[in-house]
Amino acid sequence: MQGFFQRYLSLYRPLITTLNELMSSQQLSYSLWQVIFYIKNNGASTLVDISNYYHVEKPTITRRVQRLEELQIVEHIPGKDRREKVIQLTASGEEIYKEMRKKITDLEHQVMEGITHDEQLVVYETLPKIQSHIMRREGSKSE
Repeated sequence: MQGFFQRYLSLYRPLITTLNELMSSQQLSYSLWQVIFYIKNNGASTLVDISNYYHVEKPTITRRVQRLEELQIVEHIPGKDRREKVIQLTASGEEIYKEMRKKITDLEHQVMEGITHDEQLVVYETLPKIQSHIMRREGSKSE
């Protein structure tokens, strides 16, 4: 199917812009939200864990975490190794997560209006398969 990537990318940018606008009330962006979301769903985590999950360089995650620390959304906790930086959500971070999660869920419902449950399910189940194929392809390049 030609044009699939173009169609996907034409959705991606407006979605990120909308999410950034939605989160601006808390001085957040989608890239900062990714860190919050990961910690909320995986518990206290290292920067390496987060960078590996999102397939981004550790310095990128370090900058995001520093910004979240400034906003008092995340804090450091002692790790097994003193060199290892482990972070968790603060009480304020937990509240901000709840507030933003509700707004994002409301947005998800709005943009899915008129799309049947079965159609939503197909997309929901297909996107991870595409991601897996891309990651497998990239993995074979490095071998």
